[in-house]
Amino acid sequence: MFRNAISLLFFLVIFGGGGYLWLEQSRQLPKLAAVDSLVAVQDVQASDAPSVKVIDPVLGKKDAPVTIMEYASFTCPHCAHFHTDVFDVLKKEYVDTGKVKFIMRDVYFDRFGLWAAMLARCDSSKFFGISDLVYTKQREWTKGDSPAQIVDNLRKIGKIAGLSEEQMNTCLTDTNKARALVTAYQTNADKDGINATPSFIINGKHYPNMSLADFKKTIDGLLAKSNG
Repeated sequence: MFRNAISLLFFLVIFGGGGYLWLEQSRQLPKLAAVDSLVAVQDVQASDAPSVKVIDPVLGKKDAPVTIMEYASFTCPHCAHFHTDVFDVLKKEYVDTGKVKFIMRDVYFDRFGLWAAMLARCDSSKFFGISDLVYTKQREWTKGDSPAQIVDNLRKIGKIAGLSEEQMNTCLTDTNKARALVTAYQTNADKDGINATPSFIINGKHYPNMSLADFKKTIDGLLAKSNG
């Protein structure tokens, strides 16, 4: 399903064509051809570039009894809702108390989401802080007359988070990292059967987006089983 090699050239991505579509519903994953057109496919195979290891950002105790893996896009409105209205409560009540390990995996609907992910990964120690800003300001930074304007909007978020211009330039022009991120997304989404965002793998089982109450019910049920 997801097997074409991806190559990102910053100039083409920044100044190439393509727009952004705001959807007020859970987003369905695009077919690979759509992803290819959004991130600019070149005749360069992934194997031609130095290997870049993509590490999933993780919060929480390593051996927590419940593991939640979220698949989300930085340009997905329902993902933003989860992070602004649900995640903070789950983090405070379950992650910070050692009950849940939380893992984030990116999904890319468009080049803008890929750029946001590259920015968030500029400094691994700031990932979740930058992610929070990206989701909180989603409606602001995704508005622009051109792709270059979107990048400028993201740079403003990076500055708020304490990233230097040098850091952002390095991150946003790292073509090997961009290619590795898209390849990892395709491989992981295919393996886990992800077809919409946000989606969650909780202790190995697939769950769609849920309300805070349903998240708590699911987590509390798994905790009860682990204690039983």
